[in-house]
Amino acid sequence: VGEKAGCAAIAREAIETFGGIDVLINNAAIRPSSPFLEMDEDEWDRVLAIGMHAAFRLARASLPGMVERGWGRIINVTTSLDTMTSRGYTPYGPSKAALEAATSIWAKDLADTGVTANVVVPGGPVNTGFIPENAPFDRSALIQPEVMAAPICWLATEAANSVTDC
Repeated sequence: VGEKAGCAAIAREAIETFGGIDVLINNAAIRPSSPFLEMDEDEWDRVLAIGMHAAFRLARASLPGMVERGWGRIINVTTSLDTMTSRGYTPYGPSKAALEAATSIWAKDLADTGVTANVVVPGGPVNTGFIPENAPFDRSALIQPEVMAAPICWLATEAANSVTDC
């Protein structure tokens, strides 16, 4: 995931299967396995490829049809600022910060096309596989992934036509 050919294939398959892509939700990331001082360039590249590059490539592959139809949504899931800057989260945090900046730029570049670009942030640690099993959290006290459904579904409606760059 994140590689040019892989992203193009994913988009092509979705377009062939469903006749187009109206809503793209980029919600992929991997946790770094090494601290910054021990991380090699391959791991750095892999985390960025999944957290940032794949979002760009999937958006670019999805956009022609969205722009042609005059309607579409790019919804990027990122993380809170404290997670972006947490110890041990490089380059995960920088990849999400970059995705937020890119989303804002994309929204401006897509003005007047009918395509919006927005970010959704869970608001804290989410009970997913991203959090290691041995983490010192009560998993039931974590944010449950289902809370993301309502805002994402709303952003994918016509009621959100004027919401972009948020």
